[in-house]
Amino acid sequence: MDGYKYMAIVEWSKKYIASKNLHPNDRFLSENELCSIHGVSRQTVRQALKCLEGDDIICRVRGSGTFVKKTEDAKLEKPAALKSVGVISTYFSDYIFPQIVTGIESVLNKAGIAMQLAITHNQVLEESEALKTMIANGVQGLIVEPSKSALPNPNTELYQEIKRNHVPLVFFNAKYPWADFPFTAMNDELAGKIATDYLFECGHTKISGIFALDDIQGHKRYSGFMRSCIGHNVRTAEKNVLWFATGDKSELFYYAQKKLMAIIRDSTAIVCYNDELAINFLRFCREHNIRVPDDISIIGIDDSKISVLCDVALTTVRHPHQILGETAAKMLMDQMNMPQKTIEDVVYMPELIIRDSVKKIAENH
Repeated sequence: MDGYKYMAIVEWSKKYIASKNLHPNDRFLSENELCSIHGVSRQTVRQALKCLEGDDIICRVRGSGTFVKKTEDAKLEKPAALKSVGVISTYFSDYIFPQIVTGIESVLNKAGIAMQLAITHNQVLEESEALKTMIANGVQGLIVEPSKSALPNPNTELYQEIKRNHVPLVFFNAKYPWADFPFTAMNDELAGKIATDYLFECGHTKISGIFALDDIQGHKRYSGFMRSCIGHNVRTAEKNVLWFATGDKSELFYYAQKKLMAIIRDSTAIVCYNDELAINFLRFCREHNIRVPDDISIIGIDDSKISVLCDVALTTVRHPHQILGETAAKMLMDQMNMPQKTIEDVVYMPELIIRDSVKKIAENH
């Protein structure tokens, strides 16, 4: 008898969707609920769901549930009924990125929203492909970390199209100056200023900086560095800055050895663009028998996990990490749930974390 009952469940389900006025993307009944309502086996219910899925009436998503895909009296509005969000990050496998993505995923999971993740390796063409793929997959929102955010970007028209199609989008860590979307980030300019101010407080006046030239975070952290130097009447600070492209960061300590040694010779302290760079600088100093902090003080930015795993625990400026990811997800969900609402940017204040890589020196050093 069960072999015939599943067709009755199919017809009942179509009428149920109509009577409840369910729309595409609305959640449908679970297997357990259908078993309880009709008093049949799970196998019978699965047959019915398979038939409904074959007719494009429902869509089953592993780990999320069953959703209405189309109704009997309405045309299919979108090819996919999956509630999902696309997350595009420049990197993922290390540094602070896993914590940020974990924060995003935790909020989406609680809301029953699936996450599609793509990594761009800070390449604008990979960003373009990720955006196109996710839009084609029917994501209902996007959370994006810009690639090379300080440089001209060929994806401007793509973002304008996303805006015209009313696809919710939130940037994190940075945003393109021309992009009309909300973002959440740390106050990078203040982070650069806090780091540099602390070096002055410790008696340093010969301070250099190393910053990323192709990411807007690097520009803002440089701006904070310069504000601090000018505020402390050091007018030659910009001559003591080394710029690097993020794609060349692993080779920096090979091709710029002469410049790095000159910086060490002429400075008592270095402000590094981030902890990753600072750790590499620590390694460079060790290889050249330069003692940190006795010969040179080093300060990073981001308070990553690696900042306490090196030979000299790194003084740094704390980034909000997971909280920032959670905020990005909440901002996107606000856009999805309230399309007419203006979503304000959320900027976190940095915090100085004092460890062992900065030495206090005499004022007349």
